[in-house]
Amino acid sequence: MNQRRLAYIIVSMVTVAVFAALMLNHMFEEVPKNHKILIIISATLFSGLFARFLFPTEHPDYVDPKNVDGQKKDK
Repeated sequence: MNQRRLAYIIVSMVTVAVFAALMLNHMFEEVPKNHKILIIISATLFSGLFARFLFPTEHPDYVDPKNVDGQKKDK
């Protein structure tokens, strides 16, 4: 996996985990502690999965080595 992509995924997962913990602790005190932990884990894993498909796998400036002259392919 690309290191740059992995860095974005990890940062998004940590951000979601922190904000989920803050929101659950400050706004929803009546939710039991074990449910809060499950919600935080679920939100973190879902954000990681979502970020994996959201961020591209290859660099956007990738140049096809077969098309050196920069012309479009005819269909």
